[in-house]
Amino acid sequence: MKVTVNKVDDANIIMGGTLDAKTIENNIDKLAKQAAKEVKVDGFRAGKVPVSVVKQMHGDKLAQDAEGEALRELIDAGTAEAKINATDMIGQPTFKKYDKTDKGIDVEVEISLRPNFKVEGYMDVVPTFKKPKAEAKEVKAKLEEMAKEQAPFEKIARKRAVKEGDMTLIDFEGFVDGVAFDGGKAEKFNLKIGSGQFIPGFEEQIIGMKYEEEKDVIVTFPAEYQSADLAGKEATFKVKLHEIQEQKEANIDDALAQKLLNDEKATLATLTEKVEAQVATAALSKVYNEELKPKLIEALVAKFDFALPNNIVEQEIDAKVNAKAQQMDEKELATYKDNEKKINELRDSVREDAEDSVKATFIVDTLAKKENIVVDDQEVSQAIYYEAMMSGQDPQEVIKYYQDNNLLPAVKMGMIEDKLFGKMLGLDA
Repeated sequence: MKVTVNKVDDANIIMGGTLDAKTIENNIDKLAKQAAKEVKVDGFRAGKVPVSVVKQMHGDKLAQDAEGEALRELIDAGTAEAKINATDMIGQPTFKKYDKTDKGIDVEVEISLRPNFKVEGYMDVVPTFKKPKAEAKEVKAKLEEMAKEQAPFEKIARKRAVKEGDMTLIDFEGFVDGVAFDGGKAEKFNLKIGSGQFIPGFEEQIIGMKYEEEKDVIVTFPAEYQSADLAGKEATFKVKLHEIQEQKEANIDDALAQKLLNDEKATLATLTEKVEAQVATAALSKVYNEELKPKLIEALVAKFDFALPNNIVEQEIDAKVNAKAQQMDEKELATYKDNEKKINELRDSVREDAEDSVKATFIVDTLAKKENIVVDDQEVSQAIYYEAMMSGQDPQEVIKYYQDNNLLPAVKMGMIEDKLFGKMLGLDA
């Protein structure tokens, strides 16, 4: 098979040639004969279906497969001529031309290759920084917050009106247009005022209520409320206040340390030391995510210059355009419909960012291999599980969502990136 090979750059090659009509026809005959031995057709014994019947029933599919086989032969010939290893090819080939003629199909296809570049001097661009230390006032504030979370609520000694921060014991029942709705009723319910646990506006109207007082609380469900039957609607809750509880003064002492650390020998000094480390780690994480990581990525992208695989860049452009489209309202989206010029302008506007993202990905991948950075699937699952637990979500459901939406590779790549940068910055020391 005659094939032309045109090297665009180190990462992209265009192969051209003609998929001969006779070759395609021979491929169709071969595929039809194979299918005739396997397909089941009423009226014919297994393995005895005439080739002509198979062609009549599956002609379009046979032609598509036959063209695909001829194309693979052309690509194989092109890669052999260009001395390319199949393992170096990345992503799917992109058609530049696919014109059917009497003689066959004239094709031009762009093949992209994984970039191969030298990474010497990468440590030269690592930004300098000082590890943040835990300020005494921050540690004190954290201890006070932890102590307050542990302090119990007790029924008030003297009767007064509800105020911000109180724990109340209430009965309530909700109505929309005078009709009670499911899930809108409870008795002897504990509600902390200011917790944001209820619909906006509800807790504020409890403030000022007195013992055994009954009151109508009128609120409007948010437009994005989970129940479509209630979303955006005004509701009246009939509320009765039974009890007001006040939080006791929080004590920061050895007893608090023993409770929080689940260790009867723990002391306040032990807890303080752990809180200092926690505060310092949180501060370092903030500096890393907001300053060090962006600076390091930008410096690495500027440091290395190499050709990028066009098909991967186009995929990244697609992703960025889709992300922008999701932020548009229907009116703005409509302006792009059938407007090729405007769509191309949008694609051009994100191209540089897309190229930088793709470049950074290949740099991180190459450096991670050089530094022997590895993240296994179990680490990925554990990280997702922990994040789900911390946010109050079902870990198994979150992991399944990531699996179903093919998001696990991106999570793994992010973890590899953080491990690599942590090592380069000396954060793991």
